[in-house]
This record gives sequence, C-alpha cells and structure tokens, in this order.
Amino acid sequence: MSDVTSVDGPASPSHPQTGGLDAPPQAGPAAPAGGLPTDQAPPHPGSPYPDSPHPGVPYPGSDHPGSPYPGAAAYPVAEPDRLTRFVVRLYDRSPRWAVPLAALGCVAAGIGYALISDPTRSAPDAAPTCLLKLTTGLDCPGCGGTRALWYVLHGDLPAAARHHFLFVFALPFLAYLFVAWAGKQAFGWRLPELRISSRVIGVFLAAWLAFTILRNLPWAPFTSLYV
Repeated sequence: MSDVTSVDGPASPSHPQTGGLDAPPQAGPAAPAGGLPTDQAPPHPGSPYPDSPHPGVPYPGSDHPGSPYPGAAAYPVAEPDRLTRFVVRLYDRSPRWAVPLAALGCVAAGIGYALISDPTRSAPDAAPTCLLKLTTGLDCPGCGGTRALWYVLHGDLPAAARHHFLFVFALPFLAYLFVAWAGKQAFGWRLPELRISSRVIGVFLAAWLAFTILRNLPWAPFTSLYV
C-alpha cells in the first residue's frame, strides 16, 4: 500500500513497529537509577568538591585516591627511614613468641635488679637515686616502688603496701594483663579479657595523685607514708 499524500506536504512515514501515523515519539536516553545523568546532577552539599556532580568524585585529571580519572602526577608518599624498615622486617620475620619473650626479659631484668640490689638495706645517709627527691626532698609518684617489689617477692605484703600501696594494689591487674597478652601472642590462648574503661583509669590516676600529695604532708598519720 502506498503512502497517502496530502495537499500540505508529503505523507508522514509510518511508525516502524505500529505502522500507524499517530505513534508517540521515541523517548530520549533514560536517566540513571541514581537520579539525573552525571552531567546534569546537582552538586552534593557535603562534597569536598563543590562543583563536582557526585560526592567525593573529583574532576577528570585529579589525583584523588580511587578517582576514575588518573591524573598527571601522584602525591609523593613519605618513605620510612632505615630504622623503621629494619624493625618492620625484623617483626615480620620473627616468630610470634619473640615479642612476648623480649617483654618477659625486661620484666625479669627489673625483678633481678630488685633482688640483687636489695634497696631495703641502703645506707641511711645514702643519696637518693630519684631526681625529684634528690633536689626537693619530696617523694615522687614512684618512690618506694622498688622496695615494694622487693617485699612482694619475699611475701611481705604489709611492708610492700607501706612503701607503695598503689603499686601493690595494681600489681595483680598488671600481671594478669601481661599473661593474657603474652599467652595470646605466643600460644594463641583466649583468656577472659580484662576490660578497663577510661573512667577507671581516670579514677586510678586521681587516686595516685592524691596518694602522692598525702605521703608528702608533714603531719601524722601521713608521715608514716613517707619513704
């Protein structure tokens, strides 16, 4: 069948699918699922690139990490120094029990020093080794800790508490934390985790500060805490 002509002009072509003259015009390209096309999307309010149509996506040519548009040059990355590289390589190549063993060696060295030096038998007129006590005559927050450790190792808890009560109080918790950490690192033990909140730590530090002040007061009964 030939196309129907009109006095006003040539006949309209038939629609390829319906063959009719009143077929609707074909729709343009569909918008993406996220909204408007990329070149028409409004800027994201929280985007670090205010003119970019999508949050966190920079313009072409940017060196932003993860950008689909590679830039001309990347930002320089600081190289670790030799000591850091050596420590990292040593840690990666060491067996898992090496770090707990090194920490245990440090603890053993401190215990050995306390046992060999026997700080409880120092001369009465010997100069103190604490810099604060040597210059001011006041007990520092750690004064008496070595003697308290010596008495703990010999089973004399009252004498240990007399020299540093807070050290004796915290010692069981520190020992458990160390055993739990070292056992997990070296042998994969799963001991119950001791959760210490920041509030507990703050209270302990406040008590330590109060203990340090009270032990330096020149009145009884605080004079009994002076070491």
